[in-house]
Amino acid sequence: MGSGIQEQRASLKQGEVLPLPSSSQSEGMKHTRSVLNSLFSGALAGAVAKTAVAPLDRTKIIFQVSSARFSAKEAYRLIYRTYLKEGFLSLWRGNSATMVRVIPYAAIQFCAHEQYKRLLGGYYGFQGRTLPPVPRLLAGSLAGTTAAMLTYPLDMVRARMAVTPKEMYSNILHVFVRISREEGMKTLYRGFTPTILGVVPYAGLSFFTYETLKKLHAEHSGRLQPYSYERLAFGACAGLIGQSASYPLDVVRRRMQTAGVTGHTYGTILGTMREIVSEEGVIRGLYKGLSMNWVKGPIAVGISFTTFDLTQILLKKLHQMGYAAR
Repeated sequence: MGSGIQEQRASLKQGEVLPLPSSSQSEGMKHTRSVLNSLFSGALAGAVAKTAVAPLDRTKIIFQVSSARFSAKEAYRLIYRTYLKEGFLSLWRGNSATMVRVIPYAAIQFCAHEQYKRLLGGYYGFQGRTLPPVPRLLAGSLAGTTAAMLTYPLDMVRARMAVTPKEMYSNILHVFVRISREEGMKTLYRGFTPTILGVVPYAGLSFFTYETLKKLHAEHSGRLQPYSYERLAFGACAGLIGQSASYPLDVVRRRMQTAGVTGHTYGTILGTMREIVSEEGVIRGLYKGLSMNWVKGPIAVGISFTTFDLTQILLKKLHQMGYAAR
């Protein structure tokens, strides 16, 4: 590319200058760069956050899909027994499937959120500024729905790998093959409806809370950019509110996803809810593992939002310094 530019410059007569790109080309390049930056930042944010809480996430899923009573003591015992029986790295079993899912999911979700904010900002006349409350909530919900729709089969695979022994599924591809052969392709989308119903309040409230806290912080502190620990705190609050609002549907989703290996025949959302409530009660059934989510969720969401924001800032600075890839 460099030699081509040099040749073009050499062919110019003295006093001539290279034509500048048109405003439409400049805007197109700027928008493309913004999309790529959002995709990369989102992918990194999701990978870092999920890896940090993978052992807690796996433990939560195991309790969600079983009838065993949840408590912090039992969760600790499960983690310790897993460590003694299968080794330290077994605590991250299924994390490879999580990465295969969460990297595209987070990349799409964060990128979609930026694009929905831009579109809604243009529609409501708030381009470049913080959106009003309702569009702010809508942007988050649409972003989560878009990401969930495009990556759902990977979430099914991750849940299966988390609750089964390593002898049952050797790798991610093996899960896809066995499910397709033994249970049918439609099984890959079992639990899809509760996922979408759950992701609307979860993503909507998470992004809404984080953006709102950043806006309030800027208004009261006079600083446009919060410190890193403040971003972590804002993200933790966002995760706490978002996950608490959608948790029962998360339990239903996990039960439906793992029905093929747990011996149950969950068919519908209401049927699954009724069976869980009749066997385990409302709190101990539909909210099983929520206390662990209050530990895991805020940490993961806080890390995710902070990583995304800081990566975005870093990429912009690199571009301004002329080190960004051209």
